[in-house]
Amino acid sequence: MVRRHTPCLLVAVLLTVAWAGTSMAETGQPSSDRAPADRVAQGIADEALRALVEETLERNPGLRAGFARARAAAQKAPQVASLPDPTAEATAFLAPPETRVGPQRLMLGYSQPLPWLAKLDLREEAAVQGAAALEHGVQAERLRLVTEVRRLYHELAFLDRSRETAETFVEHLIQHEEVAQARYATGVGSTQAVLKLQAEITRAERALVDLDLGEAALRARVNALRDRPAATPVTRGSFPVAIEEAVLEAGKLAALARSSRPELRAAEAELARAEALESLARMASKPDFSVGVTYTVVTPRDDEAARLLAPAGNGNDVFGVRGGVTLPLRRRSRAAAVREALDLRSQAVDERRAAELVVESEVGDLTQRLPLAWRRLRLLEDLLIVQAEEALESAEAGYIAGSLNTLDLFDAEHVLFEAQTATDRARADYLIGLAELEGAVGRPLAAAAERGGWER
Repeated sequence: MVRRHTPCLLVAVLLTVAWAGTSMAETGQPSSDRAPADRVAQGIADEALRALVEETLERNPGLRAGFARARAAAQKAPQVASLPDPTAEATAFLAPPETRVGPQRLMLGYSQPLPWLAKLDLREEAAVQGAAALEHGVQAERLRLVTEVRRLYHELAFLDRSRETAETFVEHLIQHEEVAQARYATGVGSTQAVLKLQAEITRAERALVDLDLGEAALRARVNALRDRPAATPVTRGSFPVAIEEAVLEAGKLAALARSSRPELRAAEAELARAEALESLARMASKPDFSVGVTYTVVTPRDDEAARLLAPAGNGNDVFGVRGGVTLPLRRRSRAAAVREALDLRSQAVDERRAAELVVESEVGDLTQRLPLAWRRLRLLEDLLIVQAEEALESAEAGYIAGSLNTLDLFDAEHVLFEAQTATDRARADYLIGLAELEGAVGRPLAAAAERGGWER
């Protein structure tokens, strides 16, 4: 008769489940702060620009691929945190060994490898931190894309403004050319004025074509970022002509950047991963274990002696408990693994410092350049534009009075055109600088002001 020895099997199963339960953790997508890019996007006042940024963050294929890669990496944690699969064995004896209580026919076994206590936790920690580093990297790319889209948008708005200015300039040139033609026909004007104005009209029209080419290139880049055909129109608002100065404090903004930038969090996660791998490498000298049970089927003896006097326990099945331990003898291999882990940790430390320097450099550079850009804008708006407009009014008055000729009037028109273009370029550069600073800090500057970072 075969009897089942359930207590031993139950102990082995419970031991396996209990060990697995202490080593596993809830792991999904590594926890991350997605706020930097979203905060900056939500702080954009221009509705058309904000919609463009949000669409890019939603549709950009590189971001989708990055998140998929981070999600895949997150699935490593529950894999490495789990115990190795148990082993079930069966041995059928072709020549059953005879024992006092009968021949052994079949032996069943169940064993479970049990790594050293903390190894599973360290493997899980390394996997979680690696996945977190990947996701923080994607968050850094999202923030970079927000800044890039804003830069391209302001460049497009500048081209729109430049086109309006150039078209107005061409209209004035055509009017002056018609007047010069009429004056020349009456013998008052010179052919030089007509020819020069015609040449300037051709050059201005070529500049309009160059603006169209520049717009096509910028539009294609924006559409590539948001996964649209290159010729898809890009909706944009009006070019701002009134900009307020931002009074910046480099130290406070740098501190905000250190607490917000995903690149720094990614570097911290990489360092934590390297530290976990170092601890795991040092723990390689600790042995691993295995536990299990065996069950041997024994058939009763049916020989003459057993029939005359059956032995005690005749035909009883045999139960056993088994255990094992690994012997970590490969010291050279373990020492190499520790040195590798130390080098990886040193790399992570240096990369974290390099990321800190990049953030500090970006914030420091922008906080120095933006006040200079503001001064240039003020010189252009408050002085050069005013002077150019006054010079044009004076030239028009002189032209009407006959003291100035057509070329004098054209020169005044040209100076005003260049001043307007330079001023619009300065406005666009200042707006782009503000966008880059918000990207470097990782939050809108209005939010930074609430925390003492700047004031308007």
